[in-house]
Amino acid sequence: MSTFAERIRTRREALAAKDARYGLRKVASRVGISATYLSLLERGKCEPPSERVIEALAQELGENLDALLALAGRISSRLVEIIVRDPEGFAAAIESLGQLSAPARKRAVREIRDGDW
Repeated sequence: MSTFAERIRTRREALAAKDARYGLRKVASRVGISATYLSLLERGKCEPPSERVIEALAQELGENLDALLALAGRISSRLVEIIVRDPEGFAAAIESLGQLSAPARKRAVREIRDGDW
């Protein structure tokens, strides 16, 4: 499993190898943070940033926001609102999904998402 730092560094560097617009300074500028701070984030030398910065990074790097937030040890405010509606139900569902193998979990999520309820 990768860390938040590894994920953003690996993704940005892969994009930068193909497109100079993904250099450290340019990405930091578009995200609204300093290049020094982005470098620290990518090396895991500081705590993950705010949800707003993670959202900007996800959008900039073409990453899934909820995945980046999870790697940062956070949950999006959108998901918190959903969980608050039925905390016990969602906790039980997440715990059940966590006990499945990765392929079974993917199938279950796909069935929930695409199912005809």
